[in-house]
Amino acid sequence: MGDSKLAGQFFDAAIGLLQRVRDEEAGAVEAAGTLIADTVADGGRLFAFGAGHSSLAAQDLVYRAGGLALMNLLAVPGAVGVDVVPATLGSALERVDGLASAVLDTSPARSGDVLVIISLSGRNALPVEMAMHARALGLKVIGVTSVAYASETKPRNASGTYLKDHCDVVLDSKIAIGDAELTLDSVPAPFAPASTVVTSALLQAVMATAAGTLADRGIEPPLLRSGNVDGGHEWNGRVFEEYGDRIFYRR
Repeated sequence: MGDSKLAGQFFDAAIGLLQRVRDEEAGAVEAAGTLIADTVADGGRLFAFGAGHSSLAAQDLVYRAGGLALMNLLAVPGAVGVDVVPATLGSALERVDGLASAVLDTSPARSGDVLVIISLSGRNALPVEMAMHARALGLKVIGVTSVAYASETKPRNASGTYLKDHCDVVLDSKIAIGDAELTLDSVPAPFAPASTVVTSALLQAVMATAAGTLADRGIEPPLLRSGNVDGGHEWNGRVFEEYGDRIFYRR
């Protein structure tokens, strides 16, 4: 089998998943977008969290052209990505009790804000505790996870629950257990993960919904423009000035 055929199979798998989430998660996307729009309109702030590779989709929402300027990354030291050495430390930190509460309690997040939590399996202590503590503090939680894990794995946290159990809105990425779309007789392990593609698309669909919902209410969504187009830096400077008290990645 040639490499090009495998490439085509991966694209087909990713497209199939995107079609599923488009059709099956439309209601959840609408609810999440409306929740974000409500929060922006009410003066609340927006935060996104993910550990390891789940953080990629969180980072994709923060300080980017075409995105809402108010989305802030809620970073857990050592768990943001594979830049921590050894990389396995990040995986270990996901299972540490108390870490999420400590991070939230020292963050700017407060009652009335929204926290997007991304966790493919939704079973580790860090995302589950993050969701539970956020709601206890009065935040609204949007969870992005593969619901299938809840029926085919065991929880790996003290509560015995999953991320999906502690959210105001759940977005199901439909990713299969193990996050690998392709198999080959000559390759001993499944390969080609699609969770980043699907999760990022789901969240950008949510943000698009939020922007449109704000516009429908006569509120200009605080969007950023590319610094690589003429006038982009000036545009963003005005947004930062107007919404500076709700943007934390510039301090």
